[in-house]
Amino acid sequence: MLQALTHLSRRRALQGSAAALVVFGLLMWWLLPLGESSPSGRMAFSTGVRNGVYERYGKLLRTAISKDMPKVQVDLRNSEGSQQNIERVATGKADFTIAAADAVENYRLDGAPGADRLRGCARLYDDYVQLVVDRGSDIHSVEDLRGKRVAVGQGRSGVRLIADRVLDAAGLDPVADIEPVSAGIDTMPGLLKDGSIDAFFWSGGLPTTSVRELSKKMDIRLVKLGYLVDRLHKQGGASRYYRAATMPADAYPDAQQGSAVPTLAVANLLVTTDQANADLTAGLTRTVIDSRDHIGDQVHAAQLVDLRTALFTDPLPLHEGARRYYRSVKP
Repeated sequence: MLQALTHLSRRRALQGSAAALVVFGLLMWWLLPLGESSPSGRMAFSTGVRNGVYERYGKLLRTAISKDMPKVQVDLRNSEGSQQNIERVATGKADFTIAAADAVENYRLDGAPGADRLRGCARLYDDYVQLVVDRGSDIHSVEDLRGKRVAVGQGRSGVRLIADRVLDAAGLDPVADIEPVSAGIDTMPGLLKDGSIDAFFWSGGLPTTSVRELSKKMDIRLVKLGYLVDRLHKQGGASRYYRAATMPADAYPDAQQGSAVPTLAVANLLVTTDQANADLTAGLTRTVIDSRDHIGDQVHAAQLVDLRTALFTDPLPLHEGARRYYRSVKP
């Protein structure tokens, strides 16, 4: 009798254990993304000029990726800016990058190599076009740049593209009517400070550290540019991506002295190609959205990344991996 009871107890215990394992298994199936392995490998990410917003954003994004996708190694590569970034990704020299929408459209309209393979992952934040001069300068409009020494960005930068179009909209030849100086944001402030140039163009998120630091070392002023938006739109092509915007008064307090500045803005996109791994692209897009506040603590422009608008990557179609991510978080 005792032996029978012992056998029955063991059987019930085994049945109870089996039931518990089934429940545990169902719970784990519900909680864990089974069938989705974490992406692995190396990723080449083209950023921008040293001390620019692209470079800073790239470094912080790499840190976020290392936490979210620890098997992915990110190689950051400096560049002259948007135009070089697009060329690198389209031709397989980099896997992902950040670029302004006008530079992307310009590359596509030119029918440049690999243009048809470009895909968008997210709309990030806006670049604001900034024309910086000494506060005592007689330059109060773009037209006043005639005959002046003007830093217009490096040859393959987004700044150069914008500067040329803005100068043209003001009726100036970008080569004949000014003395163009090829320089990036890493050297422009120093050139203005020592009197080597009379003005410089910059296009970047607000505030750009180099401009803010310059405003603390010398008296500078930001020239109004918003009045040119209609003339830019008449140029057609990539110029349709410029829109009127206002730099808030607290972007550069020392330079603006409490006044907002009407200017131009253009959206930045996270860009890849149709060859990028879908799981990796979905994971990167998720990290960009999830790390917005953390990165935004140090790169203020990143605070403007918004899930509601991130999927609008015009002029590029969404990458399938990014589309998968947006569908997964759709309310």
